[in-house]
Amino acid sequence: MIAGLEGLLKSLRDDRAIIDIHGISFRVQAPTSTLSVLGSPGDKVFLHTYLQVKEDNLSLYGFATTEELRMFELLIGVSGVGPKVALSLLSALSPERLSLAVASGNESVLSSISGVGKKTAARIILELKGKFEQVTTDIPYPHDDVKAALISLGYSAAEAMSATATLPNDPDLTLEDKIKLALKHFTKVG
Repeated sequence: MIAGLEGLLKSLRDDRAIIDIHGISFRVQAPTSTLSVLGSPGDKVFLHTYLQVKEDNLSLYGFATTEELRMFELLIGVSGVGPKVALSLLSALSPERLSLAVASGNESVLSSISGVGKKTAARIILELKGKFEQVTTDIPYPHDDVKAALISLGYSAAEAMSATATLPNDPDLTLEDKIKLALKHFTKVG
């Protein structure tokens, strides 16, 4: 099994990266939270990976952190949740926010993500609720103010969560700086 890839970033698309390792290029599907931190073509990158083997297909999924990889593995273990839905969830929610939504039984957060209906959200919560360490529900989402500003600008809740998922937790950044960084996400994705 391929546990990780380290090489040169050749190209980025909305849902995947091409990584060159000594002349062999690997196509790695990844959540936007990972793709947004990879850098530019030519940069040296490392991804934690998950290789899915099917009868007629090998698919490689990459993640910037072990927490994202662990969450992906848990999500695809839920009946009816495939890699595409798992990537959508991880693109919109950080692993911490996703585990908080599951632990608190917050179906509306999960069902606000494209491809996740109410039944799927309920199934995710049912099957994963006990899989997380103790999570307290009073932990605020670190960028609620930015998310609220993006929603007031006309972005959906899922788009706002996706844009704020990779914002740094830098106490020196002002709200205006955070909003500008979040808006840059839309220029990268679009």
